[in-house]
Amino acid sequence: MKIRFIKIFTVKLTFLLFVLCGLNVCSVNGGDYHLQNLDYYLKNTGDKKSLFQELFTELTTEETKQNVQFALIQEISNQYDRLNDSLRLINFLSEWINKHPDDPYNSYYLLRIANCYMHMDSKPAAALYFDTIVRNYPDLIVRNNSIHFACFQELINITHNPYQKIWYYEQIISRFPEKINLGESYFKEGQLYEQIGKWKEAIAAYNNFKPFYGAIIQGFPNAYAYARQMTSISSILKNHPSESGKLERTFENLPELLSVICRIMDDGDTYQLWNYRTRANFFAASWTQIGEDDEQTNEFTISTLSAPGAIQYSKELSSDSNASDVYLKTWGWTRFSPVWYFYFRKIYFPMEPALNGRWEWAGIYYGEKF
Repeated sequence: MKIRFIKIFTVKLTFLLFVLCGLNVCSVNGGDYHLQNLDYYLKNTGDKKSLFQELFTELTTEETKQNVQFALIQEISNQYDRLNDSLRLINFLSEWINKHPDDPYNSYYLLRIANCYMHMDSKPAAALYFDTIVRNYPDLIVRNNSIHFACFQELINITHNPYQKIWYYEQIISRFPEKINLGESYFKEGQLYEQIGKWKEAIAAYNNFKPFYGAIIQGFPNAYAYARQMTSISSILKNHPSESGKLERTFENLPELLSVICRIMDDGDTYQLWNYRTRANFFAASWTQIGEDDEQTNEFTISTLSAPGAIQYSKELSSDSNASDVYLKTWGWTRFSPVWYFYFRKIYFPMEPALNGRWEWAGIYYGEKF
């Protein structure tokens, strides 16, 4: 009965292997493999003890083929998972890898170990294994899924070191672009380059992100506008490298900027406002276009600034203004809407200290706020 069970089980596991992998790999000699402490691996297995014994016996039999070994190790691992015994599973797989360093399935076994540590909420330990797999082991396809891809996904989520994380993004972008949200990956890569002060690389990542207009970045609702702003300023600085060119149409502080804009409106020469627009993506849009590309910007010309009389403006800034974004209500216009809100922003561009923190007139919103 025992021999018949082993034969039937072997056939089933061999079939399982072909279903899961379909891989053609070299053989690994299992005849020299003996568990150091079988009693340890059988402990707390309950009514599954006899099954574990059969599995371990077959695994250590010299005649067992390599494909069957993989299926047996899979089944042993699954049984430990069902028992919620991650520690024994880690020790069992570690012992196998140590004694069979050339087993082509070792990257899969290491992935199982990493997942055990994730289950145990030991993310630093898991990260070490995920990183070891992608750096030192060839990729393996199991159930039509890449092991390296699974590791990169986990590493991006649990790694805090920006230098390491950048490498993971570079790898997953270059190797698995069809499997990921490419726009989100480029944007987050840009954010990481900013963290470590590599501004050239950050701008390149944001330029890569720009074609993905409409991409939703969790925790960063204005990602597209931000990327456009950073890349536009970078382009302007390249074309105007002089100190005066860098600072053109920007102001040291908000009161200075407001003073100039309000004086022009008081004088009634609204065409002069044209000379104080930001050079980096000045926009003119309705409130309903927030978050969209600036459809009406191309319609905004110097003639749009014409007014039949003096333009009025509020003596107080809009209540939803903050330390970096300020709105000023104006009225008396004839195009699009009689009410325009001027939008002023504090420039964020750390790669150019002389420009960073200055203020600019960034755009116009037509109509009353909702």
